[in-house]
Formats: sequence, structure tokens, C-alpha cells
Amino acid sequence: MTNNMLTDLQNVRFFVGLKQSTDAIKNGKAAKAYVANDADDHVRLPFVALCSECGVPVEFCETKAKLGKDFGINVAAACAVILK
Repeated sequence: MTNNMLTDLQNVRFFVGLKQSTDAIKNGKAAKAYVANDADDHVRLPFVALCSECGVPVEFCETKAKLGKDFGINVAAACAVILK
């Protein structure tokens, strides 16, 4: 995740978490997806495949804890999306 991610998030809408992120991708509302490298394979691999199928670019984050923190929540998160 880039250093200016927190600045970028101040001006956009986003969802954090698998269910909301997946729904946004399926409904064509996601501009970019983020996934944690340490997310369980049964979560990470289908999520990345869905992004690929729907043409949503994916950026990887080192850990779930960092992804959650970068998106301003106090818990770990496996994935998130920036909305169009």
C-alpha cells in the first residue's frame, strides 16, 4: 500500500470487509481492491480471482492489521475496496 494511502482515503468512499467488498465488485461499484497477504487462502484466492474476472485492479498489503489500520478501523481486515 502506498504511503499516501491515508490521504487518498480522505476523499473517497470505500468498503472494508469481505462481504461488502465482494458485493461492490460484483455490482460494478469497485474501482480498486486491496487484499492482505496474510489473509487465509480460502478468502484471498477467490477474492483476487473475482477482481480479475471483473477487471478490478488489486493492490496487496503486508498484513490484515495494516490493511485495517490504513482504512481507519481498529481491527484487522482481509480486504477492502475503493468505490467508483
